[in-house]
Amino acid sequence: MKSAWRWILLGTLWTAPLAAAPASWYLWQSRLDGKLVCLQISPGDGWTLVKGPFKDNNCRH
Repeated sequence: MKSAWRWILLGTLWTAPLAAAPASWYLWQSRLDGKLVCLQISPGDGWTLVKGPFKDNNCRH
């Protein structure tokens, strides 16, 4: 029984550093009309990365 708990503890400690961090946010500008949007991924070919990364979905922090 002690061996099983040892493996559970080892597995927990091994996978703890693999926890995912939140994705960053970026400010994108449309090449067509200059509109700005804050997204985690590129909205497409017609957009240019302006600033980033940010921690919030308003692209302020």
